[in-house]
Amino acid sequence: MAIKFTTKKTAKKVNPLTGFLLLLTSIILFTLTVPFGIIYGVLYKFFTKTFTGLGEFSLKISISLDQLGNVSMQYLFNEIMIIKGGYKFGNRDETISSVIGKNVKLKKLSTFGKLINSILDFIDIGHSLNSIDYYIEPIEDNIKK
Repeated sequence: MAIKFTTKKTAKKVNPLTGFLLLLTSIILFTLTVPFGIIYGVLYKFFTKTFTGLGEFSLKISISLDQLGNVSMQYLFNEIMIIKGGYKFGNRDETISSVIGKNVKLKKLSTFGKLINSILDFIDIGHSLNSIDYYIEPIEDNIKK
């Protein structure tokens, strides 16, 4: 059974100093503004759509944080959660669960990756497989050359 998750895209070159300064700026802005945005969003959703809207708002934030985790933890996760030839972490448009799910299908999870997948399955049966996003643009490292 062949599974393919790849397309081709070239990476944009970034000056290391510019990248670091933008990272630092985004961390500061995130820290200062996100708590207010979340409080306002929770109150707004609670008073306009009750608990249904609150759950939807919370899920959107969870997915965004998960995507951030996929990018920020990519090097560590690529070392400890997948074996050689696995689908790599690091795509800014993809969640950690999606990458785990793709590696479940490819049978490329390490022992630690299988443990994390088991924990996710305990919380939500079939979570990683149900989280696979087939419509994202893969990063260059995931393209077999």
